[in-house]
Amino acid sequence: MRRASNRRGHRDSIDIVADILKASLGGAKKTQLMYSCNLSFRQLESYLGLLLEKNLLRCKSVERSRSSIIYEITEKGQEFLRSYRILKSFIST
Repeated sequence: MRRASNRRGHRDSIDIVADILKASLGGAKKTQLMYSCNLSFRQLESYLGLLLEKNLLRCKSVERSRSSIIYEITEKGQEFLRSYRILKSFIST
């Protein structure tokens, strides 16, 4: 997967938000998000708080052998991703 980056090779916050939203398609645990988006626990916690507050993500409790939380993208989050892809296509060509 190609990472969007600025001139210094670091992702902008908006790129990280998009990565988290993409990774949460179909649902993902916190650890899965952390590794697939290459974030520290502290960074992920910060972004999750923002995305939940803005209703771009929702968390769902899943009962298995023990309870776990799954993060899923919302319709508003999917709308954000569509807009993000359009904007990135304008600047990446």
